[in-house]
Amino acid sequence: MSNTQAIVIGAGVVGLATARALALKGFDVKVVERSSKAIGASVRNFGMVWPVGQPNGKLYERALRSRSIWKEISDDGVFWSDAVGSLHTAYNETEWKVLNELYEAYKKDRPVELLDAKTVSQKSEAVIPKNLLGGLYSADELIVDPREAIAALPSYLEEKYNVEFYWDRCVSYISEGTVYIGNEEQFDADIIFICSGADFETLYPESFTEYPLTKCKLQMMRVATQPNDWRIGPALCGGLSLIHYKSFAAAPSLSQLKELYEAELGAYLDWGIHVMVSQNARGELTIGDSHEYGTTHDPFDKAFINDMIIDYLKRFAQFKDWRIIETWNGIYPKLTNGDTELFFSPEAGVYILNGLGGAGMTLSFGLAEEVVQGL
Repeated sequence: MSNTQAIVIGAGVVGLATARALALKGFDVKVVERSSKAIGASVRNFGMVWPVGQPNGKLYERALRSRSIWKEISDDGVFWSDAVGSLHTAYNETEWKVLNELYEAYKKDRPVELLDAKTVSQKSEAVIPKNLLGGLYSADELIVDPREAIAALPSYLEEKYNVEFYWDRCVSYISEGTVYIGNEEQFDADIIFICSGADFETLYPESFTEYPLTKCKLQMMRVATQPNDWRIGPALCGGLSLIHYKSFAAAPSLSQLKELYEAELGAYLDWGIHVMVSQNARGELTIGDSHEYGTTHDPFDKAFINDMIIDYLKRFAQFKDWRIIETWNGIYPKLTNGDTELFFSPEAGVYILNGLGGAGMTLSFGLAEEVVQGL
């Protein structure tokens, strides 16, 4: 299929994964990005490649495939990664019951361990031991620094697959296999992928109105490098994360846990807050997050949401240095009907891949391979 031209619009994680999959299929690939680098949701996240959050079957297998690609590229020296896994903690009997049920549900198919309180403390010094009942450890999860990794991937794709990148190019419109950039520049292609994330209104807006899409705004923070190379070990999660991910619906007692949180932590549920922490190569801690839904969001962080995140984090985690060095928000598109991605063709030769919700880092590489193979 040499000399068959493909254009990908958008250099976030979905666009980069799609460019890689197209190049592997034999396309000559150009990536067009309106900014000078990726600045959207792909660099505003934990950097967690998170198979534990995906239910058994297609999505879990897709997450594992994505993880293997992240690991393969990292092993080539392109960016740092850390296969530390994840640790969900329990501080009340209902949380502990849910973790026991999840272990029973997944122990045959996943690398999970049910740990007592002492073993949890051995696994991570960052977990607060007081009132700790135990934890569920999963070995699947991989951490990257999203800012570093997303910035490094274009050069990798250029060198390994001859993908061409065109930065600071805003696509005006697409017609009959031609991508128009302003009034002076245009590219022709046999196939065009639009991976524009939260900017989905900018191309084919009339097509997007047919789909149940909204946008999610999340707030996150970064904590200073921990002293003396101190590491937290696995990515850490409080109990609220158990009601956030679809995979945890495998626990019969999950509804009881949600009722408990509705009674005791209603404000957290109102703002979609569940609390996790990951650590990058420099020892900085990324913490979050919240979830506000709507098609238009104000650009401002809410201090009380960040305070709530920190307050809950201090229920289960302890650090050497708590200084917050950055706060930010990100916005990603999300389907409201429960679907995990949006893939459709608004006209011949043009495909739109979008709507992965908060699972772009976890699913994009695997999904892109599936989509391109199925063309």
